[in-house]
Amino acid sequence: MPTLEDKIVQRAASMTMSAVYEQDFYTFSHAFREGHSPHGAVKELREQCYKKKTRWLIDADVQGFFDNLDHGILLDIIRKRINDGGLIRLIGKWLNAGVLDGEQLSYPKQGTPQGGVISPLLANIFLHHVLDEWYVKEVKPRLKGRSFLIRFADDFIIGCELEEDARRIMAVLPKRFNRFGLIIHPQKTVLIDFSSPTRRNRNEREKHTFDFLGFTHYWGKSRNGNWVIKRKTAAKRVRRAIKSIWKWCREHRHYYVPEQYRILSSKLRGHYQYYGIRGNYKMLEVVYENTEKSWRRWLGRRTRDGYITGEEFDKKYRANFPLPLPRIVHSI
Repeated sequence: MPTLEDKIVQRAASMTMSAVYEQDFYTFSHAFREGHSPHGAVKELREQCYKKKTRWLIDADVQGFFDNLDHGILLDIIRKRINDGGLIRLIGKWLNAGVLDGEQLSYPKQGTPQGGVISPLLANIFLHHVLDEWYVKEVKPRLKGRSFLIRFADDFIIGCELEEDARRIMAVLPKRFNRFGLIIHPQKTVLIDFSSPTRRNRNEREKHTFDFLGFTHYWGKSRNGNWVIKRKTAAKRVRRAIKSIWKWCREHRHYYVPEQYRILSSKLRGHYQYYGIRGNYKMLEVVYENTEKSWRRWLGRRTRDGYITGEEFDKKYRANFPLPLPRIVHSI
């Protein structure tokens, strides 16, 4: 991890470089930028699917991006825009800084500094050149139908109106990333038929949903009976949250109850703050209900009988220490 002094210098360098690159970055790049957020990316993805009448989506996965980023290629990309020898040398030192793991010191030849303040900007610069500019200047003009790109760090979705265009992009995408020392995961990168159920072929073997930034995007019916794009918490994120809270309750069951209540409430509010989007209330309820079950289970282990009845839990804990109920934070 960088020292405090190093972080201050990295922050200063990041602010200086951001003033230059913010003029170049495209609006569909949402990661680590002022005025952009994961929820903004999710909202724009839904709007673009409607606007461009997108049927085919490329859900791409870059294998180990932050660990395999080539230092030499990155510095060459930066030199095209920044002509400051001192700043280039500083970035080179941060990239080549040794990593101390226990008593073993190693010098990585690839990847961005772990925990470095400047790492997100370096990743954005690299992918702006590798993917964003390539898509806008070379790919999009050659397509027959409409298309769009939404990117958040190394997670990105490419949408196409025509299947032919989507398959052409799928064919050249690995070659483009290989030129810069990166690998598009062949199994995790898939082409999805994401057209409305009224338009698609009824083939149950095809995948019609995808996960992006922790949300599963799928088609469902609105209250008016129309088909609309909906979002819910991805199943693996729900499992991870439930497992994490269960483990915390088990390991901290000796804490005073008010302290447990304070920390569990903070965990739930943090979960709602990210996943609390319109149409996702049921998945928030799942996490809330499992948090209550975990808390009750491990509070019961502190008693002589080893368990707490539902009635006892209601009177003694739920009435005095009510956990925050699920709520929608983002109306997107």
